[in-house]
Amino acid sequence: MIGNIFKRVTLLFTIFFVTQLSAQERVLIFSKTTGFRHESIEHGVEVVKHILSSNMMRGDHSEDSRLFTDSILSKYDAIVFLSTTGDILDDSQKAAFVRFIQSGKGFVGIHAESDTEFNWPWYGQLVGGYFSSHPAVQEAKIEVKNRKHLATKHLPKVWFHRDEWYDFKSVKEGLHILMDLDETSYEGGKMGKFHPIAWYHEFDGGRSFYTGLGHTLEAFDSEKFQKHILGGIRYVLKKK
Repeated sequence: MIGNIFKRVTLLFTIFFVTQLSAQERVLIFSKTTGFRHESIEHGVEVVKHILSSNMMRGDHSEDSRLFTDSILSKYDAIVFLSTTGDILDDSQKAAFVRFIQSGKGFVGIHAESDTEFNWPWYGQLVGGYFSSHPAVQEAKIEVKNRKHLATKHLPKVWFHRDEWYDFKSVKEGLHILMDLDETSYEGGKMGKFHPIAWYHEFDGGRSFYTGLGHTLEAFDSEKFQKHILGGIRYVLKKK
């Protein structure tokens, strides 16, 4: 009798576990580079994978662009480009990526992801802007403009953070700006009073989130930054 009850409980637990596992959102972390390669990439990948697993999501990492096919991408709910640089996808891979976004899936860009695919206008629109330049790594004052969003609700109105601060070009109109840089708080900024450093928007059927933070190894160890990334991922996955 007791043995049968134990077997039934074990079976129910197994069914529950398998159901939960199969229901997990699956995220592809992609970090291919054909230009400058950040030394923080490997550490950043491990941190993002840990963030995902700690929140009942699965993270797979690759730098193989051959994964960008309809059949493989269909297994994923979102893609994270972590400090990618240069031209990283061929025409067929780009087409598969476009269809992925158009199917309602999500995209997250971290730091040098904006230093990628400069000759692909669709990609520039998806990201929301392109890298232009940067001064030396230093601390700066971040003004958090939106403290209700999943990526910023944990942050104070003013956040002092040390990182490599990108200037951007071709910034898309209509972006929802989450955070601005105060250029008077550091040396070398070139954008003036309007200097967004994190934003989100809906694009071509899907959702996109970008953060310019994430150059240094230490940045990924910041709990505030980790929650910032998690919030961005949850946003593109349409999770509350």
